[in-house]
Amino acid sequence: MTDIPPVQSLVAAVMGDLGRPEILLDQGGDPHHFQLKPSQARAISEAGLVFWVGPQLTPWLDRALKGLGPDAQAVALIEAPGTYRRSYGTPDGHDHDHEGEADAEDQHHGAAAPDADHDADDHAAEEEHHHHEGTDPHAWLDPENARVWVLRISGALAEADPDNTAVYEANARSALDRIATTETEARQVLAPVGDRPIMVFHDAYGYFAEHFGLSVAGSIAMGDAADPGAARLTGLRDELRADGVACLFPEAQHDPAYAEAIAEGTDVRVGAPLDPSGSTLAYGPDLYPALLTGLARTIADCVTGSDG
Repeated sequence: MTDIPPVQSLVAAVMGDLGRPEILLDQGGDPHHFQLKPSQARAISEAGLVFWVGPQLTPWLDRALKGLGPDAQAVALIEAPGTYRRSYGTPDGHDHDHEGEADAEDQHHGAAAPDADHDADDHAAEEEHHHHEGTDPHAWLDPENARVWVLRISGALAEADPDNTAVYEANARSALDRIATTETEARQVLAPVGDRPIMVFHDAYGYFAEHFGLSVAGSIAMGDAADPGAARLTGLRDELRADGVACLFPEAQHDPAYAEAIAEGTDVRVGAPLDPSGSTLAYGPDLYPALLTGLARTIADCVTGSDG
């Protein structure tokens, strides 16, 4: 069982012909606002192994994982040793929180009863996320993290299914090779962009921008759930001019009218919608490479003016 398309894609690549991992997020869904169906909650309770990013991205899944069986395991990939975690709170996003020497991961084992403070904890986690403080959970957009996660996925699958360890390890090596090829392609596509500033819908692209050397001037929404008000739209229009923003990008699952309204009366181009979770792409092992190269092409096409 997996939570979002990039995780499902990496797990599918490691599983190969041995099976197809289930995914909770519906095609075209938004991981920040998803609500589990009763059938999905039951499926989670019956799952033997769950791969997810972690509660920073999907607090709605944290509660459901409390119902896992005694022999089940949930792997929070953002806690995997070696994962680079950046912070929303620092000006440049760098907190250099590498866990290469960590001894344990944040995993759920067994059926634990929710404690009395769980609702308060969920609320606090959601408030922190929507105000964009603490750890940025969009860590899959750094291909270095994807490499770390592939190895963690391979190890967890081999532990659960030791008879197929050699298959998982071979598939993981192939997945790592493909990530390297994809990274090279994305970097080549983005080369003409240089340091020309862009503006995005919400603060989801820090890992991608940092890894590939992009300059993100800001975001339209203050948080994942917050639609910008009139005053913010006016302020953003001033920022576009002051920062010399080349392109403004709407986002899948969000109304593009906000981007169009901000760009009106300026020379800033409005690009095609970005899709940081890949929820509009075909699910499966090909999704993660398509996600990275698709983001790169969409950004480069707008900045260079080759999108029309």
